[in-house]
Amino acid sequence: MLDPSSSEEEGDEILEVERKEVAAPKSTGGARTSPGRAADGHGGGGLQPRGRGSGGGPPSSPSPSVGSDKEKEDLEKMQREEEERKKRLQLYVFVMRCIAYPFNAKQPTDMARRQQKISKQQLQTVKERFQLFLNGETQIVADEAFINAVQSYYEVFLKSDRVSRMVQSGGCSASDSREVFKKHIEKRVRSLPEIDGLSKETVLSSWIAKFDTIYRGEEDPRKHQQRITASAASELILSKDQLYEMFQQILGIKKFEHQLLYNACQLDNPDEQAAQIRRELDGRLQMADQITRGGRFPRFASREMEAMYIEELRSSVNLLMANLESMPVSKGGEFKLQKLKRGHNTSIMDMGQEDENTLSKSDVVLSFTLEVVIMEVHGLKSLAPNRIVYCTMEVEGGHKLQTDQAEASKPTWGTQGDFTTTQPLPAVKVKLFTESTGVLALEDKELGRVVLHPTPNSPKQSELHKMTVSKGCPDSDLKIKLAIRMDKPQNMKHCGYLWAIGKNVWKRWKKRFFVLVQVSQYTFAMCSYREKKAEPVELLQLDGYTVDYTDPQPGLDGGRTFFNAVKEGDTVIFASDDEQDRILWVQAMYRATGQSHKPVPPTQVQKLNSRGGTAPQLDAPISQFYADRAQKHGMDEFISANPCNFDHASLFELVQRLTLDHRLNDSYSCLGWFSPGQVFVLDEYCARYGVRGCHRHLCYLSDLLERAENGAMIDPTLLHYSFAFCASHVHGNRPDGIGTVTVEEKERFEEIKERLRVLLENQITHFRYCFPFGRPEGALKATLSLLERVLMKDIVTPVPQEEVKAVIRKCLEQAALVNYQRLSEYAKLEGKKREMYEHPVFCLASQVMDLTILDKSQKKLEDPENVGRLVTPAKKLEDTIRLAELVIEVLQQNEEHHAEVSAFAWWSDLMVEHAETFLCLYSADMDAALEVQPPDSWDSFPLFQLLNDFLRIDYNLCNGKFHKHLQDLYAPLVVRYVDLMESSIAQSIHRGFERESWEPVNNGSGTSEDLFWKLDALQTFIRDLHWPEEEFGKHLETRLKLMSSDMIESCVKRTRAAFEAKLQKSSRATDFRVPQSICTMFNVMVDAKAQSAKLCAMDLGQERQYHSQIDNLIEETVKEMITLLVAKFVVILESVLAKLSRYDEGTLFSSFLSFTVKAASKYVDVPKPGMDVADGYVTFVRHSQDMLREKVNEEVYIERLFDQWYTSTMNLIGTWLTDRMDLQLHVYQLKILIRVVKKKYRDFRLQGVLDSTLNSKMYETVRNRLTLEEATASVREGGMQGISMKDSDEEDNDN
Repeated sequence: MLDPSSSEEEGDEILEVERKEVAAPKSTGGARTSPGRAADGHGGGGLQPRGRGSGGGPPSSPSPSVGSDKEKEDLEKMQREEEERKKRLQLYVFVMRCIAYPFNAKQPTDMARRQQKISKQQLQTVKERFQLFLNGETQIVADEAFINAVQSYYEVFLKSDRVSRMVQSGGCSASDSREVFKKHIEKRVRSLPEIDGLSKETVLSSWIAKFDTIYRGEEDPRKHQQRITASAASELILSKDQLYEMFQQILGIKKFEHQLLYNACQLDNPDEQAAQIRRELDGRLQMADQITRGGRFPRFASREMEAMYIEELRSSVNLLMANLESMPVSKGGEFKLQKLKRGHNTSIMDMGQEDENTLSKSDVVLSFTLEVVIMEVHGLKSLAPNRIVYCTMEVEGGHKLQTDQAEASKPTWGTQGDFTTTQPLPAVKVKLFTESTGVLALEDKELGRVVLHPTPNSPKQSELHKMTVSKGCPDSDLKIKLAIRMDKPQNMKHCGYLWAIGKNVWKRWKKRFFVLVQVSQYTFAMCSYREKKAEPVELLQLDGYTVDYTDPQPGLDGGRTFFNAVKEGDTVIFASDDEQDRILWVQAMYRATGQSHKPVPPTQVQKLNSRGGTAPQLDAPISQFYADRAQKHGMDEFISANPCNFDHASLFELVQRLTLDHRLNDSYSCLGWFSPGQVFVLDEYCARYGVRGCHRHLCYLSDLLERAENGAMIDPTLLHYSFAFCASHVHGNRPDGIGTVTVEEKERFEEIKERLRVLLENQITHFRYCFPFGRPEGALKATLSLLERVLMKDIVTPVPQEEVKAVIRKCLEQAALVNYQRLSEYAKLEGKKREMYEHPVFCLASQVMDLTILDKSQKKLEDPENVGRLVTPAKKLEDTIRLAELVIEVLQQNEEHHAEVSAFAWWSDLMVEHAETFLCLYSADMDAALEVQPPDSWDSFPLFQLLNDFLRIDYNLCNGKFHKHLQDLYAPLVVRYVDLMESSIAQSIHRGFERESWEPVNNGSGTSEDLFWKLDALQTFIRDLHWPEEEFGKHLETRLKLMSSDMIESCVKRTRAAFEAKLQKSSRATDFRVPQSICTMFNVMVDAKAQSAKLCAMDLGQERQYHSQIDNLIEETVKEMITLLVAKFVVILESVLAKLSRYDEGTLFSSFLSFTVKAASKYVDVPKPGMDVADGYVTFVRHSQDMLREKVNEEVYIERLFDQWYTSTMNLIGTWLTDRMDLQLHVYQLKILIRVVKKKYRDFRLQGVLDSTLNSKMYETVRNRLTLEEATASVREGGMQGISMKDSDEEDNDN
């Protein structure tokens, strides 16, 4: 029970302050009178207290300013505030009673737990934490993949204006952020390469744990968990005190007002609350009878519903009666009481007249618990100090208990004995004994006894009782100190001695012990008992009786204060000995009878000190004190008001609206769902005060729609529940059997249905902003389901799917426009921000350069929109590409978060149409940007690649309307680009080979490298376009392969021609050195062959000819080049052999030379011809071999060249020797040939020429001939001066 204010003076002071704030101006000098007690009937649900001082006439002496408009407005405002305060106070009284004694509803425990919502400050804090992580200012270790995922999440989600809007609407929780991140990273993790020993699930778990660490920041997770747990517990179930406090905040009730109302309403007294409910139910039945008699029915959809309405009222009351009947008599009671059978549609007043409901004496069962505590005995003087004494105690008819033993000098015990009895007036016997000292004594000696008759009203503290002394005990003044506590059973509401007389019972005026017994919630009995009897002597069933105070009755002696219980044909008069006892009896019987009339004491016996500083002296019960105190503070009218006289429909609408406001402003992301405690109170209010379910849900829908229209996030599932209930009610398909439908309900339902339809269509139109990132989870699906339900004409007939699709298609078409407009605005804003950070010089130059190109719409330059707008084509294209990136991002988010609505198979088709419409809007800006680009400008191709790369992998958008438009737009550009590139490459080949220096560049010459790079770049570019149309793509590929083949062919031919020209211009003597350019030309051929495999090859059958043809050309050209080079080498050898031919035997030159040498040798030392010719040739060969081996990149070509070179030169030497078969070689010739042949053989063997080639028949022939000639010369000349065909180390070391 809540304590009242600490003192009456404090309460008066608080009230005076409150009255100054809200009360209307009163007449000056007028003292406030105590308000009178309100009558039972209030007209029309008014909330005005009766008899208030403020409710009198106008002020006695108004000043002139009072009549002004401002004073009137202030007065009216204060009066409205006062009326609102009274209304809320009255409403709070009804709510308090629902909380104090609920008998219909329970706090639900199966509701979904709501998450803590994120505020703007929390969102900003989270952003800062993620920014710190991305800046590397945290201790969290992460790899690059996780950092990229967090970066994307930060940019896409946390910085999104849609998230800010979701936070502002109260629909964003930490769980939403976590789920979005989880969904965001799942695709990223799935696309990562597999790592041995590390599963994708482990990576996901690790990333989520790191995300939680970043999100939480430096907070202690244990404290966070404790806070969450505590808040979650309060979210699930609330105590009564918490519910009181909640609705004080909801209704704006002050604490002291709650205390006054709580105590005055006796909310801690379940009997009073149950009696209040019985009176309310009786009033509702009477109201139903009045409606039937007066015909004041609400307007129903049909006249037949009026009789049904009365049946519904009575059925609802009977259901409440049954619920109340099923409640235990008092919570926590241990007594099972017999419950009476009740019939439907039976008034409370008629219950006592039914024979089956008549009580018998055996129906009244009471059970008492007694605690007897024996403390000590006084006056025990005759016994020796060491004598043992003890006490026994018993309730007559029960078992006997004994205390411990004590010495006579100190007879104290403190022993407690517990007994149970069914007698309201039991006899408790306590005896004092001493142990007998005689040998033959069979029993201990009784010293004294006391017999007590306690009642539940007896004092609980210990008292001294005089004992009846036994014979032979010299101590005549024995007293025993003991305490007897007799607990009142739960079903006994009051007891005490009364004088009574009646017509059918208690026919003689006599004082009796009465007990008011509750048999069930609706059955009470007034029973009289005699001492030591368990059953009542007589009983009166109080059904149908009315109790009230009455004046003293003449002729009845005994009793000071009178009251009676009256029923048709019977009157029972009672009298008590004091006023307080009478008030307590009347209050108890008033609660028991369930009467609507509240008895009022004829005199005020409560005496309160008038600000004397002393506590009030109470002669009345505490409940009367609280009632009088509430009356003094103006609360009595709210307490005593008859609930049946109020319009609970409007009151409930108010409390539900205020509760929803409170709920939406708390710390939970409730989405419109009430907390379990709020649901419990509202359910109890509706059931107790008869608020129609349809009205409740219509008001709820109206409030939810109002909040949703103002930007709050409301769960569509919640709207669906309430709408389905109202629809089933209006169309006569209620599951609870309520069949009456009022005109107001029907009209309001149609109004709300239309509002709901408009709201749902608006939400679908703005689905990206109403359900950002697919949150709340399942909300879009629920919205579509609800829209389908709203479009139904009745509760049974489903709406055709085509009709639903048509409505949603229209919404999505509008959504495309809305999304694109907002996206364009965002892109423009982003572009302006980007320009702000650019260099000022650039901004100045862009203003100076008048490169403005107007759109094809030909807006006039003097148009205000275009003044100062200098947009270059490049800038416009850049903006268009950025806009394309945003468009793709939007479509990807739609696919990720909004495309999967499994309940509607056609949703994906409509989303595809929405995407096409969205892209169509973008295509207008794209076309305008492309039209102003300069001719033959290829800067727009990245735009195509960006869009095409997205569209071609989307199954629904690939080759769709926009995709085909994109292809049609860029196909001519691609063809034109290829044409120009082909011409450019051809020209570069022509000019390049004319100016070619044949210096080595990478794998070839400068011209060839440029050619192959251009061809590869062109093919790569076209390939990277990923042209979606297969036929055109194949055409492009075929053309590029053919073009590459032609270009390479041209390159090969030009190289071969240059090769031949180069050889022709070079020397034919041994001073010839293979130039770098010759090797470069060979490398060009090598590179051309390698590039042709990549640039000219195709997988298709006949197009493969491009590769084979160019390969053949290259091979033939290489062969020709080798042949030409070998021929060059042969010519050089021929020049050497030509020199040797001059020494042939028989020639004029040979004879002249021999004669001259011989003649001169007689006189001087003539030098002999040396080996310069041989050495020069060998040097030429070795240099050429080294150059070719080092500079030419293809080993196969080198080996082929060396084979042909060796074979051709050896054949030449063999032929030369064969021509001189009949001649003997000159020694000089022999030496030169031996040197050349041996060196050639060894050098080519070192270069890797095979032995089969080296040891050819021609070589054997040459070798044999030279060996023979060597032998002949040795005999003839006397030696070869160390030159021989035989192998030797000296020869090996000789150069």
